[in-house]
Amino acid sequence: MFYSLKGILIHTEPGFAVVECGGVGFKCLTTMSTQRALPKLGSQVTLYTHMNVREDAIDLFGFATQGELHCFKLLTSVTGVGSKVGLAILSELASEQVAMAIASGDSKTLTRAPGVGNKLAQRIILELKDKLKGLAAESGTAPAAVGVVSAAGNISEAINALTVLGYSPSEVAPVVAKLEPSLPVEELIRLSLKAMAGRF
Repeated sequence: MFYSLKGILIHTEPGFAVVECGGVGFKCLTTMSTQRALPKLGSQVTLYTHMNVREDAIDLFGFATQGELHCFKLLTSVTGVGSKVGLAILSELASEQVAMAIASGDSKTLTRAPGVGNKLAQRIILELKDKLKGLAAESGTAPAAVGVVSAAGNISEAINALTVLGYSPSEVAPVVAKLEPSLPVEELIRLSLKAMAGRF
């Protein structure tokens, strides 16, 4: 329903921020990462939002970046991952780190978040890796079908990780393909994000 909120930051507490738009204060549940990115009180702020409607409550979540919002939606689509756990993961890890952990099958990194045991971390990786493969196949731009990208495992992992952040495989493949395939996956992700940021 709400894509984003742009207004004045009027209050913050651990776990949430209040943005005033047109005289109405919207309480947005947030991650620690988003809280660290907030400006000082009284400043204008934009949060990318997600609304969760339940029988007993309506919760509005706010994120500093679209990548973090997309990552939150993906995480909470996993069986056993509710909004509380999704926020905990993204408070402990940046969305890029979450993407990297999923792409590389690193369950240990995900268990750094409170409430995430090894079993749940493995489920997150299993379910989201499958979703990424399905997304790439549906778009017809799976890494194996993108020419020079097809040969390198690191390139493939970087594309999958960037897909977790909300980019389409067709959007990121040409950018990643220009980089040196022997670079670590984390560096490929960092350089790709930097290159794409420069285009906008």
